[in-house]
Amino acid sequence: MEKSRILEGIQVIDMTQYLAGPTVTRMMAEMGADIIKIEQAPSGDPSRNYAIINEKGRSGYFVQQNRGKKSLCINFDEPRGKDILLKLIGKADVFVENYGPGVLERRKLDWDALRELNPQLIMASISGFGRESAMSDKPAFDMIAQAFSGTMYMTGDPEGPPMPVGQSIADVMTGVHAVAAIGYALFHRERTGKGQFLDIAMVDSLFHSQELAVQGPSLTGMRWKPKRSGHLSRINSPLGAFKGPQEWIVIQCMEAQWPRFVEAIGKPELLHDERFADLKGRMKNRDDLNNIIHDWMQSFDNDQEILDILAEARVPSGPVLAPYDAIGHPYFESRGAVREVTDPFLETCIFPVIRSGSLTFLNR
Repeated sequence: MEKSRILEGIQVIDMTQYLAGPTVTRMMAEMGADIIKIEQAPSGDPSRNYAIINEKGRSGYFVQQNRGKKSLCINFDEPRGKDILLKLIGKADVFVENYGPGVLERRKLDWDALRELNPQLIMASISGFGRESAMSDKPAFDMIAQAFSGTMYMTGDPEGPPMPVGQSIADVMTGVHAVAAIGYALFHRERTGKGQFLDIAMVDSLFHSQELAVQGPSLTGMRWKPKRSGHLSRINSPLGAFKGPQEWIVIQCMEAQWPRFVEAIGKPELLHDERFADLKGRMKNRDDLNNIIHDWMQSFDNDQEILDILAEARVPSGPVLAPYDAIGHPYFESRGAVREVTDPFLETCIFPVIRSGSLTFLNR
């Protein structure tokens, strides 16, 4: 039986570039929406010439986020181009854009103008600091959002500089937030017949993921301030990345797993060691505990032996995989999370995808 595509019949005008905006419309395309990507003539989306480009001049970065879309390159600074754009928006269900501050306002393509044209339109506007804020005039990219949201401050070694996360997490998280917001806006429109404006900020998308670093200081009257903790957790022990005989392994032992963990590593006496009697003690003495764990791990010839022992003891653990190693891992294959996508210029390229229930995802 053919799987349903939940957004089939939804018409989307996509005026996005680089990553945050294209992530939104790429996910919507995967769920069945009809996407028309509008690119400004003559050069188009700058990401066409970004990152790794093959000998045919094709960017895999661009294809990954824009597959499954129709493309129309126009000059919307000229009357004819703008007229074409307005006709498309007038018939659309959703309009997504992530241009810099003031770009659409100067061209009379902002929400005030477009809702007069199409009262049922849902417009998702993606920016670094939001369209209505004290910093709405500031441009931003992924690392700026990581810095301003506190994400970089919390990432890295305790004595080292703040570090960016190793992928464009602000762009992608913002895209996912926007997809969710658009879905709810479509549901709201079905109930009320009304469109709406969605103001999606990259900084907000990251800041709300601060599960401890914001509420912790407020609850303690600023007596407790989180610090970078490197490869180890700042609130639990043992929890972090530990060096195995081959590569790094993450071990996460919560209170309920502690008795099983000490048995698994052949140190049942630690259960009665006052230094490690509770979480507070394990955090205070975690250097001693980490040395014990390190010595145990280095007694093996390969990482898999360690993972097997911890799995049998039902202690959560996993290898630290390089993305290129993850491609061939049985887990990702079983989830359908790795997809070969065909492209006339890239030929075949591997992309990460998400599959879920009744949704059908594209391989082109």
